[in-house]
Amino acid sequence: MVSTESRPAGARERLAAPPRAAGPRPRRTAARRAAGALWPYLLVAPAVAGFACLLVYPFARSLVISVQHFRLGELIRGGAEFVGLANYAEVLGGPEFWSVVRRTFVWTAVNVALIMLIGTGVALMLPHLGRRMRLAVMSGMVLTWATPVLAATTIFQWLFQSRLGVVNWLLVRLGLGSFEDYTWFADGTATFAILVALVVWQSVPFAALTLYAGLTTIPAELYEAARIDGASARQVFARVTFPILRPLFGLITSLEIIWVFTCFAQIWAISRGGPDDATTTLPVHAFLIAQSLHKYDLGSAVSTLTVLILLAVLVVHLRRMFRHEGEQA
Repeated sequence: MVSTESRPAGARERLAAPPRAAGPRPRRTAARRAAGALWPYLLVAPAVAGFACLLVYPFARSLVISVQHFRLGELIRGGAEFVGLANYAEVLGGPEFWSVVRRTFVWTAVNVALIMLIGTGVALMLPHLGRRMRLAVMSGMVLTWATPVLAATTIFQWLFQSRLGVVNWLLVRLGLGSFEDYTWFADGTATFAILVALVVWQSVPFAALTLYAGLTTIPAELYEAARIDGASARQVFARVTFPILRPLFGLITSLEIIWVFTCFAQIWAISRGGPDDATTTLPVHAFLIAQSLHKYDLGSAVSTLTVLILLAVLVVHLRRMFRHEGEQA
């Protein structure tokens, strides 16, 4: 055993020296912890600020205007008068609002149903395609999804032009002479159908690609076991695919309800809510009241009611989805 005397003087001094008192190190550690705790909030701050500027403030401003008498005069000179719920009473008391609400629900139901049906079919088809064909189909869907809204709307306007449109030309070549110079946008039902086709065409890629991504996470052993048990393709989907992807189906349906319910650009670019209000939904109705009639208070009331109706629909849908999840658990 080496004695203390045999060690160098420096070593003896280090051994004899008392331990150093804890100095600024704990403070530095606490500062680092505080910075680490603050860092996630700093990363989220730009998104929160953008959300507040683009969504929260406009909605709050619209809510304030909806309880004021705010017309063109108030817009110019200011001094809007508080009128309480009078604007909401005027909107809800008229038959036009409820007619638009029914049309909006029909519009949303038709579009969302077609989007989910076609998107599910495309997603189930993709795994059965060859590698090159699957890549081609997915690339086409991505390009469709990336096409700007107004560009896609212009394409559909060209397709359904009365004299130079491809659709009329093709139908006449197929022997349907009644479509010679047929004016699609003069008929309310035809315009409604064209808008449905446009929105579905733009929205199916998102649903199909998202569901296909979900399908790739399902173990192949489950499908093999179902086929060994003699299950048909419909039974495999109903008992294997859909139960596993139920949350994903619920999420996509919720997003599609939001997008379709608030759809404005396509409708306004093609028909401006016509002909004869056949394509006037709640967002278009609010815009027409505010911009065409300069009744910004009533338009804000309709916009607020639109948000509330959409929230009610989503709450009902999400509650049903979570109830199913609880029953499955």
